[in-house]
Amino acid sequence: MAKEITVSNFEEVLQSGKPVMVDFWAQWCGPCKAIGPIVEELYNEYENNAIVGKVDVDTNQELAVKYGIMNIPTVLFFKDGQVVDRLKGAAPKKEFVKRLENLL
Repeated sequence: MAKEITVSNFEEVLQSGKPVMVDFWAQWCGPCKAIGPIVEELYNEYENNAIVGKVDVDTNQELAVKYGIMNIPTVLFFKDGQVVDRLKGAAPKKEFVKRLENLL
């Protein structure tokens, strides 16, 4: 299961030294559920090279506000603790892979 990222562990995740992909989602969001299996696959495929996690915007609103998440799903890609890419809405797996590969 993809890493659950919350307000309490977010900074620790960003300081891991690895690229980070964060899926901002909510339980009630249909498109979020559609990309959920992709996020899980990427978590398993990249677990040695990157951190792939999920932020529930309903329980971590502070993070959603901090990163200007206006629509979900929104996936942010971080390198060295900084946002370097953003993907809004549901997308095919190849789009996520392309962005992750660019960070490695």
